Amino acid sequence: MSDKKSIPQDSLLLIANQLIQDHDAYITGMRATSVEEKSDVLVFKGEYFLDDNGLPTTNTTAVFNMFKYLAHKLSPEFTLQD
Repeated sequence: MSDKKSIPQDSLLLIANQLIQDHDAYITGMRATSVEEKSDVLVFKGEYFLDDNGLPTTNTTAVFNMFKYLAHKLSPEFTLQD
């Protein structure tokens, strides 16, 4: 039996976006807009700050790392409600 809390997607996104804003690596406009669960891991998605040609910028890595941080921090604690 899992000790994870079952939570609706919108509630989890509120928590995730607060963690993003409170993080030292926060960049204005950084935000998780969706989350899905794959093999007990929460996968967060959002704007990746690509340039006009769709190529990564210096901020792209920061966003990727933030979504990875959210997965590591929140996956052990939460599971998405069906």
